[in-house]
Amino acid sequence: MENINEWLALATTLKLATLTTIILLIIGTPLAWYLSKLTTRFKVFIEAIVALPLVLPPTVLGFYLLILFSPTSGPGKFIHDLTGASLAFSFTGILIGSVIYSLPFVVQPLQKAFEQLGDSLDEAGAMLSAGPFDRFFNITFPMTKASFITAASLGFAHTVGEFGVVLMIGGNIPGETRVLSIALFDQVEAMNYSTAHWLAGSLLIGSILMLALIYLLNFKSEKSIKIRSM
Repeated sequence: MENINEWLALATTLKLATLTTIILLIIGTPLAWYLSKLTTRFKVFIEAIVALPLVLPPTVLGFYLLILFSPTSGPGKFIHDLTGASLAFSFTGILIGSVIYSLPFVVQPLQKAFEQLGDSLDEAGAMLSAGPFDRFFNITFPMTKASFITAASLGFAHTVGEFGVVLMIGGNIPGETRVLSIALFDQVEAMNYSTAHWLAGSLLIGSILMLALIYLLNFKSEKSIKIRSM
């Protein structure tokens, strides 16, 4: 990467992906747990809302979030009046957008893992007077650790590759909202293909390594389960 702006884009991307992943694990874990235990007819509607970013064009989501973040109306105006800061075209704005856009990539693997784990171990812990947090950190989490790593990896990787949502909400501000995918677009548009190759290659290699890590962890998890069941 030949330009300081590209290094800034890398730093912004890693910062955005890291914070998004942390926030998603904090809010996605209880949501996935709740959905895994929910049995009412409203479950499908909640699941549909969570999964909406999978099928909704990123620019559509970005457009409506940009309207909500506007300092002249809605929640954006409330935040602006309260703090003097604007969510639109800010790092905070793209962070909120990234959390919403990557939500299903964290919630769905965790929900599936909780559903497969079942209630028997949790109920056994409750019978031994273990509290909810004790049961989660000593029973549920160790049994679903591979799914947590998968969810975190998918959330991180998906955030790194974001383009439409970030561009719509944050624009292209170096050091603030300009991420690697936008930097790549700028270099291609300027026909600076040497730098574009560096950026595209970095994203490609990073994606391959991330997927390889996920498949390796899943393979080890399945192997250990087979050994314990023998």
